[in-house]
Amino acid sequence: MAAVTKAGPCERIDCARLTTTEINTTLRRLAHEGVAAIELLNPNGRHNLGVCVTDPVRLVYRGDVGYYAVSICDHVSATIHGDAGWGVAENLMNGEVVVEGNASSAAATSIRSGRVIVKGDAGPRSAIGMKGGEVVIGGNAGYMTGFMMQTGRLIVCGSTARAFADSIYDGAVFVGGRIEEQGNGLKQVDPAPGELDDIRALLDRHGMPAPKGFRKLVSDGSLRTFKKEAFEVWKEIL
Repeated sequence: MAAVTKAGPCERIDCARLTTTEINTTLRRLAHEGVAAIELLNPNGRHNLGVCVTDPVRLVYRGDVGYYAVSICDHVSATIHGDAGWGVAENLMNGEVVVEGNASSAAATSIRSGRVIVKGDAGPRSAIGMKGGEVVIGGNAGYMTGFMMQTGRLIVCGSTARAFADSIYDGAVFVGGRIEEQGNGLKQVDPAPGELDDIRALLDRHGMPAPKGFRKLVSDGSLRTFKKEAFEVWKEIL
């Protein structure tokens, strides 16, 4: 276990010298033992790092990560100092995950609670199936971002690609840039008092520039139940 070292109150794991199974087993053991913070050195784009961690801990990734980093986690605070591959923070149950760079496809899929922040761009199908929580994208978002969101809040500071927030049931989405193609079943509404101030304060806390303004979009309720007279709309979606 020489690949695990201590730096004050923080443990350090050299990922280059361990298998993925050894890394995750060690992470879960240290978190369960009450270690407050763990640094992962030399992640080198490795997949599945820091999955299924359910004890409170702070994870710091010193470099790029591959698929599904910090997925299926609870009460975890994580910062990725680099880019992230597919499915970062998928099924996050609680906590906060910050990607300092860009994220690939399906970032923050089906999160239940907590917050996922991607400071750069996020790829296609990010924040789909959200069941709570908050997703913030500092740059642009790929196609079908926000698809079938159940509830929660999605904030995109940049522009969005096709089918943005298509078929959402509830929750709210905010866009600072251009929407290439708005998804089905959306309507634009006025933000609630103080809502934009809250978003700008959140961006400021994370050192992220805010756009000049935001549009707020919510479900218009038309797709919550199937109606025969709306068959053509449903056929287009499916």
